[in-house]
Amino acid sequence: MSTLNPRFYAGPVRYMRWAARERPAYFWSCVIAAGAPLSFVVAPPLRRLVGDENPPAIPLTYPIPTGPRKQLSGYDDDVNDK
Repeated sequence: MSTLNPRFYAGPVRYMRWAARERPAYFWSCVIAAGAPLSFVVAPPLRRLVGDENPPAIPLTYPIPTGPRKQLSGYDDDVNDK
């Protein structure tokens, strides 16, 4: 015979009411943790419903321009030439 206390299995609703009164921190943390997997299904459609869109991806490289580079002038580049 196991030594498991049968109070929970005999009346789960009554046990949850007792736990909500006597041990609210444990009870509500278990309720929130049990609802977390549900948020993976519910949260994305709700975000789209309120207008929250995913931001564009951050570029990981700088785009290299095509064609030749412009020669700069007038920025004191040729000070040593004089």
